[in-house]
Amino acid sequence: MSSEMTGSEILVRCLAKEGVKHVFGYPGGAVLYIYDAIYKQNDFKHILVRHEQAAIHAADAYSRSTGKVGVAIVTSGPGVTNAITGLATAYMDSIPIVVISGQVPTAFIGQDAFQECDAVGISRPCVKHNFLVRNIKALEETLNEAFFIANSGRRGPVLVDIPKSVQTETCEYTGKPSKQKINTPCSFNAEQLLTAIKNSKRPYIYAGGGVISSGAEAELRTLSERLSAPVGLSMMGLTALPNDYELNLGMSGMHGKYAASVAKSECDLLLALGVRFSDRATGNVNEYEKEKVIIHIDIDNAEIGKNVSSHMEICGDVKEVLTDLLKGISATKNDEWLSRIGELKQMEIESEESSFTPKNIIEAVQKYCKNDTIVATDVGQHQMWVMQHYKFQKPRTLLTSGGLGAMGYGFGAAIGGCMAKNKQRTILFTGDGSFGMNLTELATAVSQELPVVAVIMNNNTLGLPRQWQTTFFGGRYSNTTLNRKTDFAALAKSFGAEGYTATNLTQLESALKNLPDNVPAVIDCHIGIDEKVLPMIPPGGSVKDIIVRG
Repeated sequence: MSSEMTGSEILVRCLAKEGVKHVFGYPGGAVLYIYDAIYKQNDFKHILVRHEQAAIHAADAYSRSTGKVGVAIVTSGPGVTNAITGLATAYMDSIPIVVISGQVPTAFIGQDAFQECDAVGISRPCVKHNFLVRNIKALEETLNEAFFIANSGRRGPVLVDIPKSVQTETCEYTGKPSKQKINTPCSFNAEQLLTAIKNSKRPYIYAGGGVISSGAEAELRTLSERLSAPVGLSMMGLTALPNDYELNLGMSGMHGKYAASVAKSECDLLLALGVRFSDRATGNVNEYEKEKVIIHIDIDNAEIGKNVSSHMEICGDVKEVLTDLLKGISATKNDEWLSRIGELKQMEIESEESSFTPKNIIEAVQKYCKNDTIVATDVGQHQMWVMQHYKFQKPRTLLTSGGLGAMGYGFGAAIGGCMAKNKQRTILFTGDGSFGMNLTELATAVSQELPVVAVIMNNNTLGLPRQWQTTFFGGRYSNTTLNRKTDFAALAKSFGAEGYTATNLTQLESALKNLPDNVPAVIDCHIGIDEKVLPMIPPGGSVKDIIVRG
């Protein structure tokens, strides 16, 4: 039923119509009318963060955890500029979010008014699409379009910039439903593809975030089982298979598992599903492409052939393509290839020490987690250690900044993931460098009574840059040693959270056993400054150059 409403009221109605249950944001002068409309409604809950960057990361993580479109609200000027890192993170990882930004009144646009900035121009390189709504009559349709664009095709962030004048003007609200996601039928030469698969003696599947976005986890496993094909995962695809599936070799790439990287180099057929072949995944492209047939399946035609030359290209939704493909594939068993995969898995280089290592810390924490516990990370060595050692069993349980590699992502993401899971305990693995960037979100977690547990891998350094300085720069540690005197446990308590310090596994276990309910906690784990992430394929190198020991 149509009725006359202000722009702010129309916005609130549109969010409710989309089924939005949580919105993350930070108010300011250019969005106060929107916040007034939020105050008067009961359809969704607003989560007040402490910085706009965290609002976008939280909305991003909410989307990763649920598969739904995340929503954030920021004010004009610095509100928008603070949101850019979050938008770029979501853009690089193809995460559907809609960000509402306030803007100065339409009559003031272009006059350098207080807190005015060109939100559309600034955000254009790091969003799927953006809008400046100059006319109240276009607002409802624009919001409908924003949600449709964010969640269709290759998903991604959309920004809607709404001037203050549009928020206060009135027009008719129709309640017209949004366009529904449309999957364009995908056609491909199935016979040619099946012939290539049949002729393969050493098939390998490289699966990425496109598998999770399309919900193709079951099809991926079926394909692997029928072909006796090992699976290497990109960071974004890491939860597509249970860790304990015997043909899951874990993450491949620069800091991937040894077996995953070597098996990929030895395969004669590479089935790439929903991946974009970034430089960290391929290393030396000429070596990467050698002596194998590459079949690339991706929903975005722009990614096919961009970084790696493929022999067969299929542009389409991964789940739909695999569903059709599996109709023509019967089960085969390749004992020779499976035997080789078994050998490579036995050759994994892992520490057997009982000391306070990152591997042992991660394994100790996981003992207190469920299979569906949400795990967020920041970016750095701790991120790679989690990829290598945490045994993920369920899809959409990993929240991490893959393509952009944004330090400071973790705490906002942990908040979004925790809200998505109805305030279930959520783990954040972070480093002392990353944690320092957005630690004020501890206040958000405390005020919302979120049981987020931040496990800090505290090595008093910026770990990955230091590791590179050790390996490639002759041990010249230029500005990577932090020399901080911060007592993170005491800091946590000052925010109203619980704080613990651990220098050994006994202290860590004690902290984990005594975690409170409905209260965030910080566990500051002191580890060695020269702990390294290994294996490592040097930048621009190949598996021939892999470093497996320090």
